[in-house]
Amino acid sequence: MDTFDFIFQLLKNYYKWRTECPELSADLHPRSIIGLLKAGYHGVLRARDPTGSRVLIYRIAYWDPKVFTAYDVFRVSLITSELIVQEVETQRNGVKAIFDLEGWQISHAFQITPSVAKKIAAVLTDSFPLKVRGIHLINEPVIFHAVFSMIKPFLTEKIKGRIHLHGGNYNSTLLQHFPDILPLEYGGTEFSMEEICQEWTNFIMKSEDYLSSISETIQ
Repeated sequence: MDTFDFIFQLLKNYYKWRTECPELSADLHPRSIIGLLKAGYHGVLRARDPTGSRVLIYRIAYWDPKVFTAYDVFRVSLITSELIVQEVETQRNGVKAIFDLEGWQISHAFQITPSVAKKIAAVLTDSFPLKVRGIHLINEPVIFHAVFSMIKPFLTEKIKGRIHLHGGNYNSTLLQHFPDILPLEYGGTEFSMEEICQEWTNFIMKSEDYLSSISETIQ
């Protein structure tokens, strides 16, 4: 299968997935996740990594499971993906994600049902037209591994091979993958996560008209 056919198949899979999962994908209006964004849950780094991948950071401690469901949290990723997939370089070099799992609690785990796990895995494997080049987990507590083991069977061997568990002592290993581009909180020297989260929140809000238009097309 050549590159064009591969991307076309991914697009078909994605629109099929969006039709089958309206609880996740029908409402891509920023207002549906503005609380998570303002809390500082998610940001996209200014610079790409050495391979040209976009780098996304998620901080579990800023997800209050009493206020936001797993679907809300997943919608943040979907909205970001819809925006960066328009970038030619991102289409070519894909994305890498850093999940800071500090603050992960049982109440978070209860949100990830087998059904949710399967839907998340579908997007990571073959239902979104972006290549997932790496998933980096840091500060992962013992209780997270039960959720991870539930998601893992739905993943392809290729994706499994791109998952990196760094633990709590992640400073040196994370910098090896992302030299010179990380925020202060993760070993960088030039900017904070607060700045990155605010910048990305602003970008999402400026894209509200576009996100509204693609929400309407799938309903």
